[in-house]
Amino acid sequence: MTRTLAATLLISLSLAGATAPGAIAADYIGSSQAQSYNAGVCSESSVLGFITSRFEYRDANYLHANLSIAEIRDMGQNRQEFRDETHLVEREYCYGTAVMTNGEQRALYYLIERPWGFAGVGRSIEFCVGGLDPWYVYGAYCASLR
Repeated sequence: MTRTLAATLLISLSLAGATAPGAIAADYIGSSQAQSYNAGVCSESSVLGFITSRFEYRDANYLHANLSIAEIRDMGQNRQEFRDETHLVEREYCYGTAVMTNGEQRALYYLIERPWGFAGVGRSIEFCVGGLDPWYVYGAYCASLR
């Protein structure tokens, strides 16, 4: 990462933090308060990059359709389930449009779960591209991720 890019990113994050409403910090030991995260996670480049690279793996090993995701656009959030004393994992249900390398536009649904992973740190991302789930892993028309 170049210094100017790093400086720009740092300034952007500082400005975003200054204008964002207050958030409750994550408490991995446990608390009775709901935990809050950044609502814009559906459009984070790390999330979209994971989906794009993971789709390429799935196509190469399972679908054999010779497709890739060229672009993801029109991202948004369907709903969010907050973390509280009865739900230890926060879930964000997101949607978007996947533009495939053959020019087709397909519905994309994805779920981001946090905290996840080793010792409850990290996140899990599940996704489904409409019409490209031949075994209905996520139900008909990606129903379980909507």
